[in-house]
Amino acid sequence: MTVLLLIAAGMVAGLAGSLLGVGGGVVLVPLLVLGFKLPVEEAVPASLMCVVAGSCAAAASYVDKRLSDIRLGLTLELATVMGAILGGLVAVYIAPAMVAVVFGLFALYVGLQILLVRSPKGEAVQDRYTPENYPLGVSGSFVAGGLSALLGVGGGPLKVPLMSYGMGVPFKVASATSSLMIGVTGAASVASYAWRGHLKLALVSPLIVGVLAGAHGGSRLMPYVSTAVLKKLFAGLLLVVAVQMLWKGGAGLWPSILK
Repeated sequence: MTVLLLIAAGMVAGLAGSLLGVGGGVVLVPLLVLGFKLPVEEAVPASLMCVVAGSCAAAASYVDKRLSDIRLGLTLELATVMGAILGGLVAVYIAPAMVAVVFGLFALYVGLQILLVRSPKGEAVQDRYTPENYPLGVSGSFVAGGLSALLGVGGGPLKVPLMSYGMGVPFKVASATSSLMIGVTGAASVASYAWRGHLKLALVSPLIVGVLAGAHGGSRLMPYVSTAVLKKLFAGLLLVVAVQMLWKGGAGLWPSILK
């Protein structure tokens, strides 16, 4: 039964991740921590492995449909990988409860940003656009890489709004380009966890089966879903996750604060 539940959790994460360009980690980490009662230090590397698998499943479809901006993705990914390597090295020194709180605050901020800030670009993917503000994109991608390693989210929850709102890239293109990048980010992030023995293959295997199926379905569905619906789904998902992770992290930190 547990294996079937893990496959189902992977399918949900893969579907949401490929539709929204977040890799599924923002769904999978809370599911594993809150639903399966796994420690954060095991949930994060498992999620990162699933991010890699989901990216591989979705990216090929997006490149074939010409939704991904390959040149932009390669440029930003260089900074992201450097941040991911650094984040993986320092993750061992940070308390799991603090990681959960950071995750929650991060998801809350991004969700509110999407709901309250209007994108400067039109919604049609076919519109001509030129990415702007590369310094912001590169520095933000470095931070996204660090968060990827610490939180197991692949950097997508930051890179999608970064490209869409900070660089003037249409939302669907930003989502597809993020899906292309997050596999490399996840691979760079998970290496340090695997080296320390925190990667549990018995846990990862059923999750990846579900993620591959969900990501394949999501990549086929995404071109037919309106941008407005995708944004609302993205923001709603992040806000729900934010509340859950802040509660979890706060419960862990509160006793230590009282001492």
